[in-house]
Amino acid sequence: MNEDCLEILLVEDNANDEALALYALRGLLVANKVQVARDGAEALDYAFCIGLYANRTAENPLLILLDKHLPLVDGLDVLRRLRADSRTYMIPVVMLTASSEERDIRDCYEQGANSYIVKPIDGDQFMKTAQKLGYHWLLIDRPPPDRIGADPPSLINAHPAE
Repeated sequence: MNEDCLEILLVEDNANDEALALYALRGLLVANKVQVARDGAEALDYAFCIGLYANRTAENPLLILLDKHLPLVDGLDVLRRLRADSRTYMIPVVMLTASSEERDIRDCYEQGANSYIVKPIDGDQFMKTAQKLGYHWLLIDRPPPDRIGADPPSLINAHPAE
């Protein structure tokens, strides 16, 4: 992974939350590139280099900040697809969402989320939270040496679809 190309994929459909997160992440001066996807379908296109992103040749992002409730493809479905593919299953995915429902939290962790953060309502607190997330996942956390090419682990769904 080229350390000069730190990259975050921010998947967010709320324009205000997007603006706050971008401001906070850019304030860290560590993320050279933050790519925004405004729905789940766009996030998958970006991650798998298809559709509008078919010509994308850059490495996968170091971090995905994923909202749970998204148009077109729900965030939980995006997470499932990311975890099911050997090209993307090792990318840290932080659920950054408004839902504090226990079922949502459990479902996201069962599908392989690395972290689940409930978005603060206060704008200043939201910016501080986004900044701390970026700092932790880009500067403190150490990813596995070989994030690509291995088979994804089996995820056991303890709560089958009803």
